[in-house]
Amino acid sequence: MDQLIQKLGNEAVFRVDKFVVPAEAREEILRKVRATHELLRLQQGFVQDFLLEKFSGPGEFNLVTIVEWESQAAVDNVVPIVKAAHERAGFNPQETIARLGVRADIANYQRLPEM
Repeated sequence: MDQLIQKLGNEAVFRVDKFVVPAEAREEILRKVRATHELLRLQQGFVQDFLLEKFSGPGEFNLVTIVEWESQAAVDNVVPIVKAAHERAGFNPQETIARLGVRADIANYQRLPEM
């Protein structure tokens, strides 16, 4: 088990946030996402990010963000930085999501080995 945890800690981590955003909440959510991603891009271990909006297809999620980090350690280091920045700005993500009627599916992912 320790080898698995060590291996996971040294591989890229992809934070994928998927949202169902009502049309009337779109602009506010996009402002918050963009501000958060500006901060993320400055952090050690950040690799790249994407902000995607659905334009066709039957899927329920209409906004997706993906951030690639060098490792789980980079993710662990950035969490308190983002939390503190949100607190200073008076931004509570959970409250905002609930107030705007947004549904979210948030998780970290890793690449599967090549086949």
